[in-house]
Amino acid sequence: MIELFDNERIDEVNDKLKLIQKPDGLTFGTDALLLAAYMNTRDALGLELGAGSGIISMLLLTRGKLRAADACEVQEEYALLTKRNAELNSLSDRLRSICKDIRELAVTEEYDTVYTNPPYMTVDSGRACTLSKKNLARHEVMGDIGDFCLAAKRSLKYGGSFYAVYRPDRLVDLIAAMRECGLEPKRMTFVHADTESESSMVLVESKRGGKSGMMLTSPLIIYRDRTHKEYTDDMNYIMENGSFPNGYRR
Repeated sequence: MIELFDNERIDEVNDKLKLIQKPDGLTFGTDALLLAAYMNTRDALGLELGAGSGIISMLLLTRGKLRAADACEVQEEYALLTKRNAELNSLSDRLRSICKDIRELAVTEEYDTVYTNPPYMTVDSGRACTLSKKNLARHEVMGDIGDFCLAAKRSLKYGGSFYAVYRPDRLVDLIAAMRECGLEPKRMTFVHADTESESSMVLVESKRGGKSGMMLTSPLIIYRDRTHKEYTDDMNYIMENGSFPNGYRR
């Protein structure tokens, strides 16, 4: 029996996973769901950089996209949360939580794939940044996108894939960091809430040591219209299958 701490709750999310969440912290969102669906791996050994609650790794494990995963998280409270969520869903034998700064992560084996939903705001962006747990996860206090890409390079086997979900207004920073680290972008998808809204996120797959040449897919539109009451066919497919439709794959 998992004991809940103050200000925690258990929610049932996709794939019937049970997730301990902290309502005043970072909770499960569309970005995590789409990143897990975007990954084309099968029975791979994975590493998550900045794991939070561990939900992305758990989705990948339950869908057979990973056989095992290590989840690296700098905040001790959230590293423990990943461990507890793995126990809650009987995944402890395949999901290992590592409490470590990704800039100091010592890699002992090469991974088939590395994936991240990293902090996307610079330290001086937005309102004044206090070092709360939520701000640590959203701001580049414990490493910028270059640090995340460098950690991925160090961890990936040659030819392995690195996946990231990021903000479109910082896409240039992401692509530049990937290339500097020898992670060649191979596939990219912009995500829009509806046909009238600007892109709210971008999904990118890169390959360590890959040759130049990238597939820019059609944009993913989540809702049919601005009422946001009904998913598009593509989004319904993702919700039902845990993967993107064929037109979004290489």
